Amino acid sequence: MRRSFLPTLAAALVVLLVAACSRPAPHGWQGYLEGEFVYVASPLAGRLDTLAVAKGARVAAAAPLFTLERAHELAAQQQAADQLRAAQARLADLKKGSRPSELAAFASRLAQARSAAELSQLDLARQAELFKTKVISAADFDRARLTHEGHTRAIDELSAQLATAGLGARVDAVAAAESDVQAATAAKERTDWSVAQKSQSALRAALVYDTLYREGEFVAAGLPVVALLPPENLKVRFYVPEADFAALQAGDPVTVSVTGRPPLAGRVSYLSPKPEFTPPVLYNRENRAKLVFLVEATFPDTTAARDLHPGQPADVAPAK
Repeated sequence: MRRSFLPTLAAALVVLLVAACSRPAPHGWQGYLEGEFVYVASPLAGRLDTLAVAKGARVAAAAPLFTLERAHELAAQQQAADQLRAAQARLADLKKGSRPSELAAFASRLAQARSAAELSQLDLARQAELFKTKVISAADFDRARLTHEGHTRAIDELSAQLATAGLGARVDAVAAAESDVQAATAAKERTDWSVAQKSQSALRAALVYDTLYREGEFVAAGLPVVALLPPENLKVRFYVPEADFAALQAGDPVTVSVTGRPPLAGRVSYLSPKPEFTPPVLYNRENRAKLVFLVEATFPDTTAARDLHPGQPADVAPAK
C-alpha cells in the first residue's frame, strides 16, 4: 500500500510544480480614458467679443470658435490697404512716362522746329548764291548759316525730349518705387494676419470640452479661450504588471470595455520605459510582482469612440 501511494503522490507534486512555474495568460488590466486637449488661443490680446460655442457642444472642422475685439487691427488694415494702393499708383505713373497731352505738345514743338529748319535751309541756299556774287556781305551769309544750324539742333533736342518723355522715370526711380510697393504689401499682409488671428476656428471636428472665458472679459495674448477634444485624441491608459509587460509591443491590438458600451478595438501606442510602484520596493523576485508599467492605447475607429469621456474607468484585455 505504501509503495503504490508514493508514485501517485510524486506525480501530483510534479503537476503542482509545473502549474506553479508556468506563467498564466493575462486576463485583463484596469485603466481609465484620457484625452489630449487642444487649447485654442489667439497670439494677440483683446476683449472677448463673441464666444460662438458652448461647453459640451460638438463642432465641425472650420467652425468659428471665438472673436476678440479688433477695431485697432481693422483700422491698421485699412491704412495699409490705402498705402499699398498709393504705392502701386506711383509705380504705375513712373512706368507710363508723360501724359498723352504732354507727348502731343512735344510732338507739336518738334514739327515747328522742323518747319523752321526747312525754311532756314532755303534761306541759307539763297544767301549762299548771293554771297557768291558779292551781293551780300560775309556777315549776312554767316547769320543765315548759323540760324539754320540752330534750327537743326532744336530738332535734335526736341526729338530727344519726346523720346525721354515716352520712356517714363529712370531705372533707379522705378526700382525705388517697386521697393515701396513691396514694403506696403508686407505691411498689408501683416495687418491681414493680425485681423485673422483675432478670430479662431476649429482645425478639425471636436468636442468643446471647456470654455475658459466669458464674453466681455479681457484675454491676454496666448491664453486659451476654448479647450477642444478631437475624437482621435482619446486614448486609454492602463497599468500592466511586470509579468505581462514583456509580452506587449507597440501596435498590439487590445479590447477596451467601458460600462454601458460595447467593447471597442484599440491598439497599443505607448509603453512606459519606467516602472511605477508604491511604496518603493527592492528589485528581488518576491517584490517584482508589485511593479506595474503604464501603457497607452488609441482607438483606430474614432467614430466609435467619439462619445467617450476622459476619466471613465475602462477594462483592457488582449484582443483575441
